[in-house]
Amino acid sequence: MLSIFDQGPPPPCPRPFNLAAHVLRHAQSSDRKIALSVLGPDTATEWTYGDLQSAILGTGTGLLQSGLGAGDIVLMRLGNTVDFPIAYLGAIAVGLVPVPTSSQLTSAETAKIIEDLKPAAILRDPSVTCAPNAHQITLSELVQMRSLPPAAFDMGDPERLAYVVYTSGTSGKPRAVAHAHRAIWARQMMVDGWYGLLSSDRLCHAGAFNWTYTLGTGLMDPWTIGATALIPEPGTGTGDLLKLLKQHRATIFAAAPGVFRKMMQAEVQLSLPDLRHGLCAGEKLSRHLHEQWVHSTGTELYEAYGMSECSTFISSSPSHPARAEALGRPQPGRRVAILGPEGPVPQGQEGTIAVHRADPGLMLTYLNAPQEAASRMQGDWFLTGDQGAMAVDGQITYLGRDDDMMNAGGYRVSPVEVEAALSTHPGITQVGAAAVEVKQDTSVIAAFYTGPEELDENALRTYVSEKLARYKQPRAFVHMSALPTGGNGKLLRRALPAYFKARPE
Repeated sequence: MLSIFDQGPPPPCPRPFNLAAHVLRHAQSSDRKIALSVLGPDTATEWTYGDLQSAILGTGTGLLQSGLGAGDIVLMRLGNTVDFPIAYLGAIAVGLVPVPTSSQLTSAETAKIIEDLKPAAILRDPSVTCAPNAHQITLSELVQMRSLPPAAFDMGDPERLAYVVYTSGTSGKPRAVAHAHRAIWARQMMVDGWYGLLSSDRLCHAGAFNWTYTLGTGLMDPWTIGATALIPEPGTGTGDLLKLLKQHRATIFAAAPGVFRKMMQAEVQLSLPDLRHGLCAGEKLSRHLHEQWVHSTGTELYEAYGMSECSTFISSSPSHPARAEALGRPQPGRRVAILGPEGPVPQGQEGTIAVHRADPGLMLTYLNAPQEAASRMQGDWFLTGDQGAMAVDGQITYLGRDDDMMNAGGYRVSPVEVEAALSTHPGITQVGAAAVEVKQDTSVIAAFYTGPEELDENALRTYVSEKLARYKQPRAFVHMSALPTGGNGKLLRRALPAYFKARPE
């Protein structure tokens, strides 16, 4: 049998359609229910569904009054606050195209995005770094917009552009991933296929408001089914997070593996009587960490696999737990294959994980590189760049990348981008970047370089801090007499981690 798993087509997306309207579909019937609690150490700031919809649609009105129109691109340079999702959904509600970005990006990185997209406006918190732009709408203006009369939802073709997210490209240039309004419709396949989410749930997500993982799993998906989202205030420590989970009776907890690692360091039983299970995504979850969580909490931890181009589409779930090291299986409504050069490989054989082009969650294109989007298609399949193997029951085991892309705290980072930032340093003649394991289940980005002499690490950290967002910056620097190369003189990035491990203590 070939490695194709077809869960049957999802129901067709309604027409006309609007992503924000779908997210807020329970706001009228549940206007007094708590949609969001922002959890502080002593108290929580709560938003009802009615308050949330009013703020979002008022923001939509204000954005239109500022001179923006349907189809205009707006770059989001806002911090880790509730202002982020309100502005994001407010823009989508009236047909604008928001581009959420990490607040960690440097001025140089935002300048490249501005040049690339030429946004009609920038939604800007003055405390968040951003290159100059003529039309900026400040955070205080956005907040004032919430009291304006509600805008009408801009309903239309579900295939039209809704939002853009940036992801690292293998060439080193970040790619603008263009998503349609239908992307939110596709996320309903995660409700049973990963979350096991109910309208009565209180889902706590440990991520920042301005991270797409939080926007989707932590906010929009709970709101879409009428559940309550819980988000800890910025800066909440691990100990306080555990207290908040118990105090606010979280029933589901979602985070990246790094958060779970910190929580498990105490190696004690965790008393979370209301918790049903945990959700993990962003990077591969180790079996060791999984077992620690189950032992400490008495609940399961369900992993999901995905990417910026299609969100998550393979996962374990309460109804279909993963076996041993497997990720899980394709969610209901997905069609996934493991491909070799000639097409789907036999079950059990390694190949590239691919998702069918008809998946409603698949991106429209890369705005700045449509040719690269086309190159990732093999017939009717979109190639993820990750290797895997499919068992006879559809469970898929992750076997690593088929390129040199790195994972930094849930963000995919191109080594080419890191190398380009360091290659301009006057004391460096050649540089290579790779992820290295510093202890069990913990990897960091390391830079390996040649030059006349070993350079001061603190000076190198300062140098890259002006060029790269923090999550892209190397945490270790290794001076070498020569970098490993192949017969054609090309850098062998996959050989670099061995040089890190060989360093004397």
